[in-house]
Amino acid sequence: MDLLAEYRRATMFFEAGDPTGAARLLEPIVEAEPGNSSVRQLLARAYFQSAQLSRAEEQLRELVERDPSDHYAHHVLGRTLERLNRHADALRHLRIAAAMHSTNDDYTTALRRVETRVGLGR
Repeated sequence: MDLLAEYRRATMFFEAGDPTGAARLLEPIVEAEPGNSSVRQLLARAYFQSAQLSRAEEQLRELVERDPSDHYAHHVLGRTLERLNRHADALRHLRIAAAMHSTNDDYTTALRRVETRVGLGR
């Protein structure tokens, strides 16, 4: 299997609005290259976009465990947990992402939304 060609195909599927198709192509790549963070991140995003939230959480937790300074992985993990109605769990990751990248409006908006849900809104 030409992993680079499959990754490019998966990216095209994802960008064309077919996250489920992208995930099908990405799963064997992650299996073959478990340390490839770029592929794992795209797989997590594909799972998130296709509402396979438990699978997204699994991939994102792996990314955060490997690189705790990955603010984007923390943000998407927080958003995933928010969609799973686990707001208290989401809050931790959204706070980390917003603290690391305080100028990102998406990060601060998500943080405020979840703070409000858990009764910490300002």
